[in-house]
Amino acid sequence: MTVTADMAISLDGFIAGTGVTIDNPGGDGAEPLFEWIHNLASWRERQGMTGGEENRDSELMREWFDATGAVVMGRMMYDTGEEFWGDNPPFRTPVFVLTHRPRPTLVKEGGTTFTFVTDGIHSALDRAKAAAGDRNVDIAGGASTVQQYLREGLIDELQLHVVPALLGEGLRLFGGLGAGRRLEPVGVVGTPLATHLKYRFVK
Repeated sequence: MTVTADMAISLDGFIAGTGVTIDNPGGDGAEPLFEWIHNLASWRERQGMTGGEENRDSELMREWFDATGAVVMGRMMYDTGEEFWGDNPPFRTPVFVLTHRPRPTLVKEGGTTFTFVTDGIHSALDRAKAAAGDRNVDIAGGASTVQQYLREGLIDELQLHVVPALLGEGLRLFGGLGAGRRLEPVGVVGTPLATHLKYRFVK
């Protein structure tokens, strides 16, 4: 089992724009980070839509979906996605939501359940590992959630989808994480939409 994080990032190192709020989760100016995803066949399929582009980007997205057996996310990510995801969310696995506001577990169509965890990131990860079986656990976001797991050294692999866009300012993934962590490259895939970099943290 591998604990992963999979993030879109601008060429100048930002994963969100400025002014991130519950109503503007990507921040101002962050649209280019996610535009490359929306027409991929694998992404559209998970959103209950048809059509889309079948290309290397779509294959990578499908590989991520297939390899992931459980997901951890922050409460802001859940709150901003709840209405959009509807009754059949795209995860199709158990999802563990970090929160300070308890809520009963929600069972959705397609195999997705949302369990709200109030006792910290280690508890959420332990529960996700138990649920994932021999598949991966993905730390889905948002940014602050991924940063918490990075600070604790709990992420094994990091995949960055580097989008050819400059945001200029915003939220940096690696801001405030300190020095000393080493990574080794696992793979590089370049496409016209993004450069996909996968790294493994050296223990």
